Amino acid sequence: MITLAEYMILSSTDNRPPMLDKDLYDSWKSKMELYMQNREHGRMILESVEHGLLIWPTIEENKVTRTKKYVELSATEKIQADCDMKVINIILQGLPTDIYSLVNHHRVAKDIWEKVQLLMQGTSLTKQERECKLYDAFDKFAHIKGESLHQYYLRFTQMINDMNIYKMKLE
Repeated sequence: MITLAEYMILSSTDNRPPMLDKDLYDSWKSKMELYMQNREHGRMILESVEHGLLIWPTIEENKVTRTKKYVELSATEKIQADCDMKVINIILQGLPTDIYSLVNHHRVAKDIWEKVQLLMQGTSLTKQERECKLYDAFDKFAHIKGESLHQYYLRFTQMINDMNIYKMKLE
């Protein structure tokens, strides 16, 4: 079941995928999966991440087997092939420059996703450090000059969502 905070993340991230914060990889991963689910054909996009590219079907012509061309694919296969490309773009847009430069040569979303995860394994904060950082952010949370009420609410909702991901409780 999707929480209210997750619905807010879904509705507020139509234009750009969430940017990776190296200290909060697990949170980014969760937000990125929600972002992908919210795209058209979201389930197929996630399948590209989880299982890799569509294996293009083959046909036999004049006793020679060849891979089908894009125009020869079924409607569903075309959608999956398009999703394979779309998800690469989504993931790469959510990466800071230094991480992007390490993975942008990959052409399979699953490979990029796994490489980012591998790169972040050693840099993630411990659970206690993450909680301390979020509690501190909560304690210091304030309006930023020039920020609209909508922007303020979105920042607050994202912080609460991060806290929910780590199952933190506010007394």
